[in-house]
Amino acid sequence: MTVQIKLNERHHKVLQATIKHYIATAEPVGSKTLMKEYDFSVSSATIRNAMGKLEKAGFLYQPYTSAGRIPSDSGYRVYVDQLLTEQNTVKISLDPFLDATWLNLSGRYEILFQKITKILAEVSGCIALITLPQVSGNIIHHLQLVRVADNKIMLVIVIDNYQTESFVLDSKELTFNSQKLHPEVLDSELEILSNFLNHKLKGKSLREINHLDGSELDNDFKLYTDFINHLLTKIKSSYHLAQSTPILLQGFSQLVQQPEFSSIDQVKILLNFLETEQKQLLPLLFNINENLDGKRVKIHIGSENPLESMRSCSLISAYYFQEDYPVGSVGIIGPTRMPYEQAIALVECTANYLSEKM
Repeated sequence: MTVQIKLNERHHKVLQATIKHYIATAEPVGSKTLMKEYDFSVSSATIRNAMGKLEKAGFLYQPYTSAGRIPSDSGYRVYVDQLLTEQNTVKISLDPFLDATWLNLSGRYEILFQKITKILAEVSGCIALITLPQVSGNIIHHLQLVRVADNKIMLVIVIDNYQTESFVLDSKELTFNSQKLHPEVLDSELEILSNFLNHKLKGKSLREINHLDGSELDNDFKLYTDFINHLLTKIKSSYHLAQSTPILLQGFSQLVQQPEFSSIDQVKILLNFLETEQKQLLPLLFNINENLDGKRVKIHIGSENPLESMRSCSLISAYYFQEDYPVGSVGIIGPTRMPYEQAIALVECTANYLSEKM
């Protein structure tokens, strides 16, 4: 059972020292160790009391009786969100390594990105993942609204590589200016709207549609605002479907050297997931519709991961951009006991580098 406590400066300092020591050693941490190895001007009993409060709050726990404490996922979250500052964030540049790869393989994109993924895995000691850039295609070629039953409408989208997406909509839920669509005029209304949407949207990329507001399309079609906004929502959702792309992955051998993966069962679970269910990772790495709230790097720690097979790991990822649009993602997977300062810096450095090159 956890209790709510307000963390003071001492609690933060003890939590930070505990996490740093555990990351470095993979051994539970006791108050005497913290007193000896860190700059605490208080007694071991005072540190032990602070650790006890942090345990009650759910930020630390004892793996077994009489052991020291180790960080929980919640403890790591406080560490990442509150205790990593600009002053203690690692500054890393992979540019010399990446430049050599880029110059040697320029134009051979898949091999180039595989090499960069390998460099990231080797430097981080974790599994590295990079999605290939989505810089072409996904341009709307044609849209059509068709009545397929009295109360059903199908929206068909054809993009420039002739990949097709279709959605069935319930006409009873769609309104024109808060008025229900009447079956006897539905066909002609849909033809007018199809022509209008093709005129406005043909030649636009699906990522451009993602930032489009139906109310801004045309004053002449204010009557259709509710309907068009509903359709745009469906079109935007197709962007994610059209973005399915292989995830380049390197570094499994580095990860299994970590003590957290000394159990063969743990290794099998993760290996099976990465080999057979890799597509489930894509929404975590590359979801064009998510709101990042200005955050450059995304971090999923342990139990925060929606994928059960990933809950013994942390996933750190960041988008790389072409102009202002995210076109791919860089990430690393490692144990929750990872050096977050270095890992975050490596992911951000690689994403920034790719953004510059794109």
